[in-house]
Amino acid sequence: MTAWQLTRVIAGTFILISLALGSSASPWFQSAYWLWFTAFVGVNLLQSGVTRWCLMERLLRKAGFTAEA
Repeated sequence: MTAWQLTRVIAGTFILISLALGSSASPWFQSAYWLWFTAFVGVNLLQSGVTRWCLMERLLRKAGFTAEA
């Protein structure tokens, strides 16, 4: 798996977990403050799409994941 693919998998996982913890309709509800984490991930995705720079992808490349397949 490449760094850009793993970045999107991690972001999607963070969003789903934070929605499960922040939505009052969820059986795993903890606090509505978890929705701020959802917003944080969304803003980072938006920023990386506009600037073409992503810290998570850079960290994964330094960890040894390849940039492309």
